[in-house]
Amino acid sequence: MSEDKTESRRKFLTGSAAIAGATALGANISAAYAQDQGYVLDVPPVISMEINDTTDRFPVRRVFCLGRNYRAHAIESGDNPDETPPFFFIKPRDAVVPATDGFPYPQGTSELRYEAELVVALHSGGKNIDAADALDHVYAYGVSLDMTREDLQHVAQELSRPWAISKSFDHSAPCGPLTTVTGNGHVVDGRIWLTVNGEIKQDSDLNLQRWSVSEGIAILSQYYELRAGDIILTGTPEGIGLVNKGDVIKVGIESLGQIEVEVT
Repeated sequence: MSEDKTESRRKFLTGSAAIAGATALGANISAAYAQDQGYVLDVPPVISMEINDTTDRFPVRRVFCLGRNYRAHAIESGDNPDETPPFFFIKPRDAVVPATDGFPYPQGTSELRYEAELVVALHSGGKNIDAADALDHVYAYGVSLDMTREDLQHVAQELSRPWAISKSFDHSAPCGPLTTVTGNGHVVDGRIWLTVNGEIKQDSDLNLQRWSVSEGIAILSQYYELRAGDIILTGTPEGIGLVNKGDVIKVGIESLGQIEVEVT
């Protein structure tokens, strides 16, 4: 490995804490080694994302999602965007799967909803980050879907219960490769769109987000200490709808390319 590449890796995840974290996530740990170290089960594997134009991988630590971050989508969801503050929910990191794997129709639902999303991947973090400094923590951007069991979400809302069962399920965040800031710059505006079987369903612009990428990072850091490996899905525009087995979803973001996901 070249000296420059080695140094880049050190800057991305450094120190004994990072090494311990990678070990805890199962990096390069055999089942036999895990057993020798006293683990009673096989150590879970690292969840990671492809990075464009490199063989390197981005290890995912946590998945945060910013809800109803476009005014028109907030309205179609029944919110008053002039009165609704920002809110977040979390998906398990193993909800992140390559878009090319396809998307198996999830159990427990008969209403599966698509939502096009921008992914923001962090190489550093902290608490109470100033919005003016927030983009300094961004390593890369990507294209994703936030898949939702809509019928279960409606039940949860009617009973004033958490959304977890409708949002945080297996394979619920199909993602494309990440595009680094060093290679492409920051993605703070540009078209975001989604089609189902070739028909446009969502068509908007990132600059219509109610809370920008920098504002979203700053707000989230007031409640969590953000760290390297955290990713944020920044919300979906209006035009949400349902899909069925056999449907093909395409999502694109200007300067980041597109992903294609088949519902199987």
